[in-house]
Amino acid sequence: MYYRVFGLDGATPDLAALLDHLHAAGLPAVGHFRGDDLGWTGGELVLADQPVAVERYLSKEDDLRDDLNTWAGWLETRTDQPRHGELMQHVIGTRQLITLKSSEPDRLCDEVCHWLARQTDGVYQIDGRGFFAADGTMLLPDDAP
Repeated sequence: MYYRVFGLDGATPDLAALLDHLHAAGLPAVGHFRGDDLGWTGGELVLADQPVAVERYLSKEDDLRDDLNTWAGWLETRTDQPRHGELMQHVIGTRQLITLKSSEPDRLCDEVCHWLARQTDGVYQIDGRGFFAADGTMLLPDDAP
């Protein structure tokens, strides 16, 4: 299952602060990350022997414009949803895309998405569920009403 955070702010989220937040939320995850001169680029979070792959892409440095355009195009077709245009503009303006991949939906991924969306002025999308605001409010469901 994929989770995606579309961040308008390009600043690198602080991994130590993320882990502190997760621990305070009762999710004592351990993080193993790699990076370069532009900040962390990926790694994994592990909770109870369940790894979650995390990747961070920057729109200026990584070749993700086609992916963002695909998401924007899909959102453009969702004229049945009142926030489709707003979300389309958000996706077009994305400066960093952070993905999480988990074998099953879980609280850890939800909590990480909430935190990352708040840190990056972002929204997040969960496969099969839809787009959400940083506070978890549903903005647009994946399926038609």
